[in-house]
This record gives sequence, structure tokens and C-alpha cells, in this order.
Amino acid sequence: MRNLTIKKPSDIRPSEITPRELFYGRRRFLQLAAGTSALALLPRGLEAGEKLPMVRKSDDVLPDKVTPYEDITHYNNFYEFGTDKETPAKLAGSLKTRPWTVAVEGEVRKPKIYDIDELLKLAPLEERIYRLRCVEGWSMVVPWVGFPLAELIKRVEPTGNAKFVEFTTLLDPEQMPGQRSAVLDWPYVEGLRMDEAVHPLTLLGVGLYGEVLPNQNGAPIRVVVPWKYGFKSAKSIVRIRFVEKQPVSTWMKAGPKEYGFYANVNPEVDHPRWSQAKERRIGEFFKRPTLPFNGYGDQVAQLYAGMDLRKYF
Repeated sequence: MRNLTIKKPSDIRPSEITPRELFYGRRRFLQLAAGTSALALLPRGLEAGEKLPMVRKSDDVLPDKVTPYEDITHYNNFYEFGTDKETPAKLAGSLKTRPWTVAVEGEVRKPKIYDIDELLKLAPLEERIYRLRCVEGWSMVVPWVGFPLAELIKRVEPTGNAKFVEFTTLLDPEQMPGQRSAVLDWPYVEGLRMDEAVHPLTLLGVGLYGEVLPNQNGAPIRVVVPWKYGFKSAKSIVRIRFVEKQPVSTWMKAGPKEYGFYANVNPEVDHPRWSQAKERRIGEFFKRPTLPFNGYGDQVAQLYAGMDLRKYF
């Protein structure tokens, strides 16, 4: 893959690079498929914890120190299961990820309802090691597994009226007890501009650490947009809709002066209640400077050329 370098090699301190033998420890990734695609062997009904048959690994990416699996899966914002960080891991077992379908509709020439196992075979699964920066001021480094959202987009053939992509999370208070609370206007809705959605960095995530995505991390399928604050990456998606007008996202409804549509990581634009200049990496004591666009400016800054990113926050 090209244009996926997280940092220039000269910017990475040796202490930041995870030793290969540790990173590929007991959750060792499957090796690159030889000859035929490993996706042909993809079993149906995969459950959390099972291995995913990746066919490409990010060998050209030099990662920051990757956040431990335990932290990634037990420190979560997923209000559908509760508003504190520990509750999602405790309650998300109630979510049934099979059967599961994702409706792709709106301004497309080929609308379709995809079964999750069909989506898993839509494109080769890749490892993507991305930073995740929360608007609350904490961050992680996550080894996602998925494929570019652009692969799905080109198959449904958006019309010329498709300017934005809207994502909707499952609405089911029986499975998602946090939805019984009025803390947000359910279901959870997020959106991207079309050029953001087709950018090579934008991922449909189906796993992490080489395994099927845990429920509390957005199973069975989520969006991963690494240069934006984490709330832009909708989880447990059941609908992808192509629209002409900018969607009104859930957090925009909840706090329009606090949560903008673009939500690009910007250390110069503070949240009204806290500074965004620094962040705390999970597992570290000291804070570190927040990087513009979460460190992906070389790849994505051109998308916003001429825009006032204080106004379009």
C-alpha cells in the first residue's frame, strides 16, 4: 500500500517501535496467502476471538507502540452499552452479530443489502495500524483489519448527486441496553463527505489484532477514519446511505457548538470544555502533543485546502 506511512522513519523514536516478537505474540497474524486468496477459505459465522484470513499486512508502515489488546478491548466509548469506559466490554456480549445485514442505499445505481459474510469477502482484508484519537483527549494505536471503504463504494456506483455518505448503527435496545437511556438521540448516525469516504485511509473495519472485531469495538463492521476524532467512526453499522445534503450526525444534534461535522483532529481548535493541544496515550502517564490530522496531514490536508478549519470544525 502507498500513502499509509504514519510517521516518517526519522520521526520515530526507537522506544516507540514495538518489538516484532511482542507485536506478533500469542495473537500472531496469519501469514500472507500463497497462490490463491485466503478469502476463499473464510468460514461463515465467525465469532469474536477467531482469526481473520488477511492477505496483506502493512509491511511498509512503521507503527507507534501498539496499544495492548486488553486496553483496546476494555477501554471503549460505545454509548449503546453505557457511558463509562468499562461497561461496553461487560455488556456487549448481548449483541448478536449473526445474522447481520448492511443496507446500502440512496444515491447509488446499484443499491443492495449485503450479508456480513458477503462483505467479508468483498475485498482482500488488510492490516492497518492507525492512531485513534478521542475528542476527550486520550489516544490509542490500533492494528485494525479491514478493507478500504472505497471498495464498497465503487461496487454500488454512486450517482452524481451523492455528495455525502451517512452511516447508521443498529437500533435495538434489547441488545444494546444503553439505548434505553436518552443520553443521545438513537440510532447513532455519522457521515463523511464523499472525498473523505473514498480516501485510501478510510477503512471498513472487521477485526483487530488479526482477530474478528470484538462486540465492544463495533462488531461486526465499523468505519475507521484515522485523521478524525473517534466519534466519527460509526460502529455496528446496519445502513450506509448516499445523500446529496450533509447528514446531521448524532453528536451534532447533542452539542452543535461542541461537535462539528468534520471533526478533524486539530490541536489548535479546543473543545469548549477542554484543550485539544495534548493527549494521553493509554498506558502512558505523561501527555504528548496532539498532531494535526492525528499525524496524517501529508495524506489528507489537501482535502481541506481553502477551508477555515476553525469554522468547519
